[in-house]
Amino acid sequence: MQRVFVTGLGAVTPVGNDVPTTWEALVAGRSGIRPLTRIETADLACGIGGEVPGELDEPAFLEVKQWRHLDRATRFAVIGAGEALADAGLPQADLGPRVAVVLGAGLSGMETLQIQTERLLEKGPGRVSPHTIPELMPNATAGNVCLAFGATGASYVTSCACASSAQAVVDAYEMIRRGTADVVITGGSESSLTRLGMASFIRMKAMATGFDETPEKACRPFDANRRGLVMSEGSGIVVLESEESVARRGAKPRAEVVGYGVSTDAYHIVAPKPDGTGAAAAVTQALGMAGLDAGDIAGRTYVNAHGTGTPMNDAIETRALKLAFGESASRLRVSSTKSVTGHLIGAAGGLELLACTLTLQNGLVPPTINLDDPDPDCDLDYTPHEAVTADVEYAVSNSFAFGGHNVCLAVRRVGGSGD
Repeated sequence: MQRVFVTGLGAVTPVGNDVPTTWEALVAGRSGIRPLTRIETADLACGIGGEVPGELDEPAFLEVKQWRHLDRATRFAVIGAGEALADAGLPQADLGPRVAVVLGAGLSGMETLQIQTERLLEKGPGRVSPHTIPELMPNATAGNVCLAFGATGASYVTSCACASSAQAVVDAYEMIRRGTADVVITGGSESSLTRLGMASFIRMKAMATGFDETPEKACRPFDANRRGLVMSEGSGIVVLESEESVARRGAKPRAEVVGYGVSTDAYHIVAPKPDGTGAAAAVTQALGMAGLDAGDIAGRTYVNAHGTGTPMNDAIETRALKLAFGESASRLRVSSTKSVTGHLIGAAGGLELLACTLTLQNGLVPPTINLDDPDPDCDLDYTPHEAVTADVEYAVSNSFAFGGHNVCLAVRRVGGSGD
């Protein structure tokens, strides 16, 4: 089996349209949550979110005509993939059959769906765009990344809500381990800040409301006064590469993916299992695949928590980490980068794997902001308010989702004791 390395990173996020800007904001604890500007919010109970700032210009590697017919989520994916390929030192054209694309999408094509549905209702079927289906179909992100860069290996999209891009990474990892691809462009992309998307989450009572005047305070993972998630948009893209390909190219890997765990609660379609056993199983599987002992590594491990800021999720995730790590859980370095970025839904796992990789490389744990009054049921070290320097060798990235999906990724610092 091939070892699997992270060699490239790309991102479009509410805090920056590239990786360096995004990482700087994560470490500084600078929130990307702000009033939404691209939709009408006057009649919505929540008018804030993690909107990607500014206008996105078409990249040089795409024709203007092609760019014009991409859903916003696909644009995020293509831009992120271009940055990740450049970061890996790979070409941005004619990548060939040994390069695959596996991306996650939770609520794919929502902007196109909203626009074209309104057009149908207001102007009739003759005014619906002929590009509607190619723009909103879930696999549009993967297909257009392949078109942009000439990747002719396998390409598809995984969809399991907020765990979508973490599951995409699992599939990409297995492709490389089994030798069916040398390189996989993976992670995820999402753009669901539409009126339908916002109204749906608000009606579920999953969204943090009452923060329209102080949006930067809205996402409060593990805080006693947390009120729900804050929805965001963007992409988190990583290039995974086989050990043989890394050696052949003389590439410099950023981190090594060493294991994963996947489980399903089979408890409720949107609520996590209260005892945390489903989530804990995914963490335990990831550590087991990596050959790691929880008690041995806890003091050298960073956990990027799912940490959505919903009352149930945060307490149950705390319970799950205690089940997986036992008494050693108190030695973990944990944070929720969603406190800064909001929840990128199908792109969350990709972005958070990116954050884990940079934490390992830089020895700097990004903070959980807005953790002003810790919930007694959330009593681990959640790195409140400010980043901390830490000599971490391993990182664990948790992604839990509607549908009961639990995915955990385990990553190792390159140059650690396993080398």
